[in-house]
Amino acid sequence: MSLLTGRTVVVSGVGAGLGHQVAAAVVRDGGDAVLGARTEANLAKSAAELDPDGAHTAFRATDITDEGQCDALAALAVERFGRIDAVVHVAAWDSYFGGLEDADFATWQSVIDVNLLGTLRMTRACLPALKERGGSVVIIGTQSSVAAPSQVRQAAYAASKGALTSAMYSLARELGPHRIRVNTVLPGWMWGPPVEAYVQFTAYTEQVPEADVLKRLTERMALPELATDGDVADAAVFLASDRSRAITGQSLLVNAGELMR
Repeated sequence: MSLLTGRTVVVSGVGAGLGHQVAAAVVRDGGDAVLGARTEANLAKSAAELDPDGAHTAFRATDITDEGQCDALAALAVERFGRIDAVVHVAAWDSYFGGLEDADFATWQSVIDVNLLGTLRMTRACLPALKERGGSVVIIGTQSSVAAPSQVRQAAYAASKGALTSAMYSLARELGPHRIRVNTVLPGWMWGPPVEAYVQFTAYTEQVPEADVLKRLTERMALPELATDGDVADAAVFLASDRSRAITGQSLLVNAGELMR
């Protein structure tokens, strides 16, 4: 039996990168994936690629800053598949860069509304169904919340994800009596569309080969290559499954050994 046979997993933030890989891993491992993101065209494209006959997917355009839309995505999962066994939170605002001195705190508030409060809204929307059988909440965090990268500044993103990791501990205690587990995956540099774009842009800006930029990243790792979107998706699916039934309140670094804790 596959890891997620008969299980329904809600995945937020499904686009071309990690969200799509998580949804694909859910279907690959026998589960039903309910996809949410702001752009319906991206959802339709992902669903068609990973589940052409539509037997194991459903999707609805969802902005996690809107509580009603979060409730509607959770309701779709129950309506279509009769249950929710896990929710994997990929949706995030990760494209705002900078530090403290150049901070626009109004934008910081928006980043926090998406990354921290949006994740909590979506979790709360899924709670009634999760409480019926127990299940799993998997948060995609970032290594940047525990060790700031030297290559880029993403203070608002890191702070919002760090707050979410702190919230995880409280959620694990609060929801544990309902047999709901809450864990976080912390990716480092992760080979997928965003990092590919970073490597291409940096190579173009500095007029150096892309291989040189990639080498700067990989030479920091214990393993000789970056983790991929697929590697992070596999970790999320493990935490969504009963294989991790005794794991809660934990943060798992998926980073090829760049940072060890």
